[in-house]
This record gives sequence, structure tokens and C-alpha cells, in this order.
Amino acid sequence: MSLEKEERIIIPDENGEEHLFEVLFTFDLGQTEETYVSVVPAEQKEDEDVEVFTFRYEEKVNDEDDLAIYHIESDEEWELVDEKLNTLTKENSI
Repeated sequence: MSLEKEERIIIPDENGEEHLFEVLFTFDLGQTEETYVSVVPAEQKEDEDVEVFTFRYEEKVNDEDDLAIYHIESDEEWELVDEKLNTLTKENSI
């Protein structure tokens, strides 16, 4: 399953509650050789500040409609992701 901009995905939180998100960007980083997805809550109201979440992800080999989502844990990885997000945001005027 290839994620597309404006696609919606469900991500469970640490308590198992499912939350609906809209995909903003998917991108690869050559430095980490990983794939990332940036999302915003689908329920977010227009007048609220946008809270963007970014995760590392992998498509599951056995199920084309399922993803494995991972938190970004190292500061070095976050710096690379943040730099890429800043570039994507400027390019897409978000």
C-alpha cells in the first residue's frame, strides 16, 4: 500500500485507541535509508494550530493494506527529518 497525499490512515495510540489522520507527506531519507510519513489529525478544526506528527514506517510484506509505524527516537534522526519537512513545507506552501 503506497500512501498518497490526502489519504487517511488510522493509527492506534499507546492505549490502543484508534485515531484518524490525514497524510501530508511521505518521503525517503537517503541518510537513514528509511521511509517517513507526516500526518495531521483528521478531526482537527480549521481555527486550531496544526499539529503535525511524523513517523518512520514500513509496508508489511504479508499484507499490502497494513503499515508498521515507528516513533523517531534519536535526536540525529529528528534533525534530518525536520530539515526535510521544512523543505517540503516550503515547496508545498503549507
